[in-house]
Amino acid sequence: MRTRSLRRWAWVPPALFLGYLFVHPVARVLWTGLAAPESAPLDVLRSSATLDALWFTTWQAVASTVATVVLGLPAAWGVSRLGLARSRWFLAATTIPFVLPTVVVGIAFLRLAEGTPWEGSAMVIIASHVFYNLAIVIRLVGTRWSRLGSHLEDVARTLGAGPWTTLRRVTLPALGPAIRAASSLVFLLTFSAFGTVLILGDLRLRTLEVEIWRNAVQRLDLPAAATLAVLQLVVVLVVLRLQEREPFAARTDVRRAPEGTRSWPAWVVLGITGGAVALPIAALVRSGFGALPRLLDTGGRLGIDPVAATLTSLAYAAMATVLATVIGGLTAVAIADRTREGRILDRVVLLPLGTSAVTIGLGFLIALDWPVDLRASRWLVPIAHALVAVPFVTRTMGPALAAVPARLREAATVLGADPGAVWRLVEWPVVARAAMVGAGFSFAISLGEFGATAFVARPADPTLPLLVFRALGRPGVGDVAAAGSLVLMAVTVIAVLAVDRFRTGEETL
Repeated sequence: MRTRSLRRWAWVPPALFLGYLFVHPVARVLWTGLAAPESAPLDVLRSSATLDALWFTTWQAVASTVATVVLGLPAAWGVSRLGLARSRWFLAATTIPFVLPTVVVGIAFLRLAEGTPWEGSAMVIIASHVFYNLAIVIRLVGTRWSRLGSHLEDVARTLGAGPWTTLRRVTLPALGPAIRAASSLVFLLTFSAFGTVLILGDLRLRTLEVEIWRNAVQRLDLPAAATLAVLQLVVVLVVLRLQEREPFAARTDVRRAPEGTRSWPAWVVLGITGGAVALPIAALVRSGFGALPRLLDTGGRLGIDPVAATLTSLAYAAMATVLATVIGGLTAVAIADRTREGRILDRVVLLPLGTSAVTIGLGFLIALDWPVDLRASRWLVPIAHALVAVPFVTRTMGPALAAVPARLREAATVLGADPGAVWRLVEWPVVARAAMVGAGFSFAISLGEFGATAFVARPADPTLPLLVFRALGRPGVGDVAAAGSLVLMAVTVIAVLAVDRFRTGEETL
């Protein structure tokens, strides 16, 4: 049938998009690093700067992961006790830090730690990572916890087990797959951290990501940057491989009934967690609100017009959202049809999430000069943003498309509907809300993306995150950086709240 024949080619545009704009640049980065003179990569890997960066990257990622899990488990317990419906606003509020631009998080903690003994220390970086990734643990573990039911705990208590024994012997083993999945994801995100470390570490504390940026941008040593990118990719691929070997336990339909009069401890836990999350945001608001009027008259001192930078960010976000929604939607169609090409795309589409934005940006500069030189194109920034956003669109639209019975499409075709009418009348009403959720996340991600943008943004078209970063390095306009971050945060919060209105299911992220 015509509908079927058109759908079978849905994988082609995503394959071309990912092949040329992700696989090709990353492969060129690998080749640049490996094809250097034999001693050069070894010299880079054995240098004290690389060893220090690798050590700091690893231990801060481990410490951030442990702290995030330890602090997130009580909130996940509270969510499971109250139920997902009663915790909706708490979940939305704790998701906001996860989609905040990294420069906003960095400046918020910069202001929070100002004048304290922890200013400029690794502890502030770890605290910012906990703030940023707490939602992952709360949503993944909290959703799983709410599905365990209370019958296992009741049986354990009946047999004489105390609360701590029940937690250690019954609950935590049942939550093990969710905890390990959340931990591996948090580790990946903190291992490849860039914006927060660049701002809070002030180049004294450097991750591999920051070291790649420093070699490429400050030293103009692309082979050294590529060598470090290869090292980082190896670690990321190993962690992703370990994550694949740790599948989730089978899902159960048991639901824990929300607590009644005994729910006050859960409310207390969520209140304390929410208050801790609000502290950096409050510090940013206090620092930036009074400087908002100055944001409009600092163009001359920064060399960037704040209004133009804001409009550029919005334009890039709109372009990236359209691109990510189209490519992600076609990918979701191919995956939902369970074709061989769709199964391959299902694996490839997640790779940009495990690849550092700095590596992608570096790959763009090295590779995208043929057959058309895109390196000076305005489209390069939204393309980089769309690469990271496509997986979110695919993961939101895919389940909705898979839920559409094939017989409805076939019946519409038999009744004379063309492929466009089948999509408009049968499939789009089902996937529209999921598409809006994916588009909203794409917009928020693009608005605050900093890693790849720092490489590929044209000097004539700086974004608001670049303005914020540049303001940090200029004396007398530090509060303007906080004001710009406040504007970024406000727009991001609006996007997240709009996305939350379209949610219908029990998404974990």
